[in-house]
Amino acid sequence: MSDILSGGLSELGFARNSIPLFAQKLGAYIKELQLFNSAYDLVNTSDFEELAIRHVFDSLAAHDIINSLATDIGIEDGILIGDIGSGGGLPGIPLAVVFPQFRFTLVERMDKRCAFLENCAAMLGLQNLTVQKSEAEKIPHESFDIAVFRALKPLDARFAKTLLSLIKKGGYLAAYKAKRANIEKEMNAIRSVIADYTALEVRVPFMKDAERNIVVVKK
Repeated sequence: MSDILSGGLSELGFARNSIPLFAQKLGAYIKELQLFNSAYDLVNTSDFEELAIRHVFDSLAAHDIINSLATDIGIEDGILIGDIGSGGGLPGIPLAVVFPQFRFTLVERMDKRCAFLENCAAMLGLQNLTVQKSEAEKIPHESFDIAVFRALKPLDARFAKTLLSLIKKGGYLAAYKAKRANIEKEMNAIRSVIADYTALEVRVPFMKDAERNIVVVKK
């Protein structure tokens, strides 16, 4: 199973000398997802290959975009990225693995999922990652340089306002989404909250049957 991880990381453009360590950590993370999924209801599958492709690689498909946003913000002492509604740690944990220079906060409201996330962070040695048990609405305003959001549910006006409130001025929201046609409909419905956005298509290794985009909003 490490072959699929190495192959996908290579296809995503990561440096050859970094791939063995990234693959080892991501493989260990996937095994934890498999172990605890049924008890904690973390993701919709326990198959290793599907977890790698549809969850880990999907999370990492935005890595160039995240890196570009961080460069644009231009903070020298470490970008702080919030994964809002982290659930099983997606996309926060895969991103924290490949971006040790950035700091990550996984925001999750459920106790058992927070325990899972904290265990993963300790097991993987992710010193750049913390877990915050909280509802998104209770996080202090302007906490993050970048907020990432990966969920099946569409953005409504209320939650869009919450997400924007968590981002510092000049920072970014990066929301993982599917088809561009659906994005246009979703974003038109919340135009009063988010008037301007960019949808950037990303390619997920080994996932040829699904269109994926990252919706980027600058505050």
